[in-house]
Amino acid sequence: MELKMLKDLQDNVSKVMIGNKGTMKLILAALLAGGHVLLEDVPGTGKTVLAKSLSRSVDARFGRVQFTPDLLPSDVTGLNYFDAKEGKFVFREGPVFCNILLADEINRATPKTQSSLLECMAERQVTVDGVTRVLEAPFFVIATQNPLETLGTFPLPEAQTDRFLMKISMEDMSQAQELSMIERFLFEEPLEELKNICRREELLELQDLCRRVYIHRDLMKYMVEVVHATRKHERVIRGVSPRGTIAFVHAAQGYAMTEERDYVVPEDIKNVAVPVLSHRLGLSVPAEGGNGEKKVIEEILDVTELPTEDWERR
Repeated sequence: MELKMLKDLQDNVSKVMIGNKGTMKLILAALLAGGHVLLEDVPGTGKTVLAKSLSRSVDARFGRVQFTPDLLPSDVTGLNYFDAKEGKFVFREGPVFCNILLADEINRATPKTQSSLLECMAERQVTVDGVTRVLEAPFFVIATQNPLETLGTFPLPEAQTDRFLMKISMEDMSQAQELSMIERFLFEEPLEELKNICRREELLELQDLCRRVYIHRDLMKYMVEVVHATRKHERVIRGVSPRGTIAFVHAAQGYAMTEERDYVVPEDIKNVAVPVLSHRLGLSVPAEGGNGEKKVIEEILDVTELPTEDWERR
């Protein structure tokens, strides 16, 4: 399996981003799995820069929506308007008609506008005035939000968060990494100089390969056990849905590809478990700091027996 392209993509993004290699691997895994990513962190940690670096690395259509309280659903999906010259109604495409969409500060928009992305993310299509238009593949949403700001923000509803394959935070930088960042950005703007190294067609081929990554039946049974444990946990009132189970499997396949393997191993599953499952839980008593869901998944992984086997395809 030719996976050099993935290494080249990571190296290209690293020309702009300092550190965050683990975060980048998870985003690539989600992209390969055909899912979407919610990047949640405090302002100034590089969420938007990371999204733009990835989009510039792929030769595909890029769209961006800056979510604000006055944004309308039609500003996202597009609308029909009357063209006086043509004498008829004409559809004007919204920014979702692209391959990689950056939904910046998504929780600043009203729930009505947030929900305009539901059909796009789940079904890769847009329906306006009764007419359905299919989005061009691939379609990948990277949404950013700030967990600490409350003024002027609207929490994402459960149906919306469940559409994201993963919820990820940026990694903390060491002093050496932060110094390197200063030196890199002191006189230059690396993002402006970034070249695309992957064509849209190549990305589609990689996504097709992802679905064929081998996963042993015992590992699938293990993943199902983990999911079912979330539904029985004493602190959980809403466990992971069947959609989450499928997302869990696809994410593990995508992560295996970022490790240049065509089969899944237990480490792949453990690396994606928290990003894929934690945001799908509803706790009976929300924990301070928002880490309760993460701790529940980690507890379940610790107590669920992992099978031992030769994981390569026989």
